Amino acid sequence: MNNDDIDVLVIGAGAAGAVVSWSLTEKGAKVVCLEQGGWVDPLSFPSLKPDYETHLTREGDFNLSPNLRNRKEDYPVTTDGENPPFIMMFNAVGGSTIHWQGIFPRFHPSDFKVKTLDGVADDWPISYWDLEPYYEFNDKMIGVSGLNGDPANPPRTKRPTPPLPLGKMGNTLVKGFEKLGWHWWVNDHGIISKQYKDRAACMLHGKCMFGCPMGAKATTDRTYWPLAIEKGAEIRTWSRVKEITVDNTGKAKGAIYFDKEGNIQEIKAKVVVVCCNGIGTPRLLLNSKSNLFPDGLGNGNGLVGKNFMVHPTHFINGIFEEAMDGHIGPMGSPLFSQEFYETDESRGFKRGYMLLGERTFGPLFQAQDIPWGKNHHAEFGKIFPHQVGLTVVADDLPEETNMVTLDDKEVDSNGIAAAKATYSLSENSKQMLIHAVEKSTEVLMAAGAKEVIVPPATNLAHLMGTARMGTSEKNSVVDKNNKVHGIPNLYVVDGSSFTTGAGVNPTSTIMALALRAADKIWDNAVHGKS
Repeated sequence: MNNDDIDVLVIGAGAAGAVVSWSLTEKGAKVVCLEQGGWVDPLSFPSLKPDYETHLTREGDFNLSPNLRNRKEDYPVTTDGENPPFIMMFNAVGGSTIHWQGIFPRFHPSDFKVKTLDGVADDWPISYWDLEPYYEFNDKMIGVSGLNGDPANPPRTKRPTPPLPLGKMGNTLVKGFEKLGWHWWVNDHGIISKQYKDRAACMLHGKCMFGCPMGAKATTDRTYWPLAIEKGAEIRTWSRVKEITVDNTGKAKGAIYFDKEGNIQEIKAKVVVVCCNGIGTPRLLLNSKSNLFPDGLGNGNGLVGKNFMVHPTHFINGIFEEAMDGHIGPMGSPLFSQEFYETDESRGFKRGYMLLGERTFGPLFQAQDIPWGKNHHAEFGKIFPHQVGLTVVADDLPEETNMVTLDDKEVDSNGIAAAKATYSLSENSKQMLIHAVEKSTEVLMAAGAKEVIVPPATNLAHLMGTARMGTSEKNSVVDKNNKVHGIPNLYVVDGSSFTTGAGVNPTSTIMALALRAADKIWDNAVHGKS
């Protein structure tokens, strides 16, 4: 595709970038996407190898963290603060969906109105109901598995495929929730439980985070991208963007990027859409400095990179007499509880959290946390496979002191300034985690655990909030349509645009938001030519 013919330049080929590229190409736009990684061959996935767990540990090539993988297509992320986050991302066509468990809940209606309902943070400028048709459409596109009737969430249409099995571990947890009279429901997954379109059903392989070679997991390289390419979208892989360029009127002009050989290239387009996640997006905006924008794009009020949200996370493990075989079946969560999701002032904190019944990793992961010595094998036998896990996903309210900035020393392999993520748990989050550990312990004991193990909390970086959506440039970086304030043809469409982070995994909402944003981009900036 000739550079002069490009309607929309999309930067990043992950969950949001794939959705935006497909939707706009489907409408008739000429779209080029720049992705700093490449296509991942399913036959190269660690899930097909006998030593699969080693690829996710230490400095394995499939480690969750780019700081530990050190692939050429990665970039370093330094961390700081009282509670430095563990950074998770994957650079490839499909982005972090390649490396994802496929847990796929939606936000609650209340998550969009926390200022109105609870007096904290800010309301989104859109509602759950603005996104609801896009949630529904995306579910059908990727073949979400799940079950209707959850009393904790709004009514929905029937899922495209039935729920994944609970397994022995899940059914054990159900006994605990039922004994206490607490809410639970089977989880939604971006993993198909039966054949759907041209994708084979999940085979309960149990290694989802190591890559799904049969395509049951809804990675966007298997769902949206083939359809987008068929319609004419172009992906330029191994293309690392250095900066977004602007013309002398302040409009986005395109981008300067490094190609696979390290040569500098320039691309121009009528509209630029940034889909680089909650760290990559502020990094790119801050690196895109010019005479008109000396502090970076969208940063006139210094908000780019501020309000960085993760999900404060606890993994609580119950040890049972009977083998639970939690490592068997699709990785991720077969069920969840939202008993403590909405604000209850008596608990001592605002908003709430979700409990995920979490399948356990394989033997290597269990073994590495047991001290080596003469008792190692005996201790290993007590834990594996007798473990049942609960994961706390806590609503992380935005704080301006939690932020993503440019590192003043670290650079990537092309010499571009790296990102620095600074994070400290708020007092609200600390109290929420204390409550969540108590309740997790209670349900595991009710389920029959003989012992409960509580490791230190982990701040797993679901990357959100660093180019937040709002009503004006005084409180946000983008407007309700994901357009950057003050720049008529620049959009940010990924988790960085979240106003608040909710207490559930973000991917479903990222994709629904991307579908909605694509409609607005077409109407206002491409087809409408405004």
